Amino acid sequence: MEPQKNNLDCEYLIIGAGIVGLGIAKALIEQNSGADILIIEKEGHVGEHGSGRNSGVLHAGFYYTANSLKAKFAREGNARMTQYCIDNKLSINQSGKVVVTKHKNELPTLLDLKKRGDVNGVELEVVNEKELKELEPAAKTVESALFAPTTATVNPREICDFMQNDLQSKKVRFLFKDGFKKRIEGNTILTTQNKTIKAGKIINAAGIYADKVSQEFGFGKSFTIIPFKGIYLKDANVGDVPVKRNIYPVPDMRFPFLGTHFTTAVDGHVKLGPTAIPIFWREGYHGTQNFKLNELAAITTWEARLFFSNAFGFRDLAFREIKKYNRKTYLKMAEELVHDKSILQKLTKWTVPGIRSQLLNKKTKELVQDFVIESDNKSIHVLNAVSPAFTAAFPFGEYVVDQFIND
Repeated sequence: MEPQKNNLDCEYLIIGAGIVGLGIAKALIEQNSGADILIIEKEGHVGEHGSGRNSGVLHAGFYYTANSLKAKFAREGNARMTQYCIDNKLSINQSGKVVVTKHKNELPTLLDLKKRGDVNGVELEVVNEKELKELEPAAKTVESALFAPTTATVNPREICDFMQNDLQSKKVRFLFKDGFKKRIEGNTILTTQNKTIKAGKIINAAGIYADKVSQEFGFGKSFTIIPFKGIYLKDANVGDVPVKRNIYPVPDMRFPFLGTHFTTAVDGHVKLGPTAIPIFWREGYHGTQNFKLNELAAITTWEARLFFSNAFGFRDLAFREIKKYNRKTYLKMAEELVHDKSILQKLTKWTVPGIRSQLLNKKTKELVQDFVIESDNKSIHVLNAVSPAFTAAFPFGEYVVDQFIND
C-alpha cells in the first residue's frame, strides 16, 4: 500500500531551520553522506527569526566560564566559521574587538575576563590607554582595555542561505511553511500543520519555541522561555561614524547580555546596541504583530513574578532597558565608550528588531547561562542555544550528533 500524500517518513527530522538546526544537519550529513534528513520550518525561509536577525558578531570566546559548553565551543566555532566564510567567499569583517572600562571599579572584571580567555585558549591582550588609541582611536577607557583580535562580523542571512543550498545539494530535504503542531504517538510520530511525519529520530531546534516543543515529548518541564527584544541604532551612511573595531563595555556578569556596544557590520555600517527589553509574547517584533493571548498570559505571569521578586536583578534590568526606547537616553548610555560624543548623533536609524529566546529555570527563577539539551533515544531537544550559538554552530552541531544522536 502506498503512503498517503500527506504522510512523510525520514530517518532524522529536525524541527527548525535556524543556525542550530542547520548546524546539526551539516554535522549529520558530513558523518553519514547517505543520511535521510528532513528539516521542517514554520516560516518560508531559513533563519527568519533569531538566526537571521542575529548581530552577526563571531565572538572570540572569553566571556564564558571554563567548564561551560559555551566556552568549549565558542573559540573553535569562531575559528571554523571564520574559515568557512573565507573558503566560500562569504562576507566577513575581521576587525577585532576592544572591551573598555567606564570606571576603575570595572577593572577587576576586565582582568577576570582576561583570565577566562586564557583558560579558554582565546587570543586576548590587556592594553593601556595609549595602546588602545592606536588600535581604535574612537574608543575610551579607564587605565586598561582588552583587545580580542579574532572577533569578527558576518552576514547571518548569507551564511544560513549558503548552508541551505549546500545541504540541499547533499539531498537534505526542507519543508517550509509547515511547522510542528503536536506529537501523536511515542516520540517518533508528529503532525505539522499539513502532514504526519514518522521519523527515526527527532531533533528539536525550534529556538524560541523549543521549550513548547520539548514539553510535547515530556521534556523541558523545569523551563520556560522569556523573550527579550534587541534593537540597534545605526548610521544612515557608511563612514558617518569613525569606528573601525567593535567596542564593548565590561559586561554586568549577572546577565547573559553584553551591554550597549558598537558593532562594525560587514556592510560598513556602525551599529549601537542592542537593547534587551522584556516583551510579552514570543515574536513581538512590532506593535501587536504575531500577538498570541496564551503567550501574553504565560509570559506576563512569569515576568511579574521576576519583577516583584527582582530575581537575578530582573526589575533593575527592565527599568534600564525600557528607557532605551528613548533615543536620547539610549545614546547617553554609550557616551563613556568613546572620546567624541558628537558621533553618537549620527546614529539615527533603528534596525530590524531581533528577539533573544532566553531560557528561565522555573524552580530557581534564574536565567540559564549555558546550552541545555534533554533527550531520550528517540528525541533530542536543544532547549537553550542563545549567544554565542551562531558562533558555535559548527562544533555544537557535531556535539549534538556525537553525544545524543550517534551515542
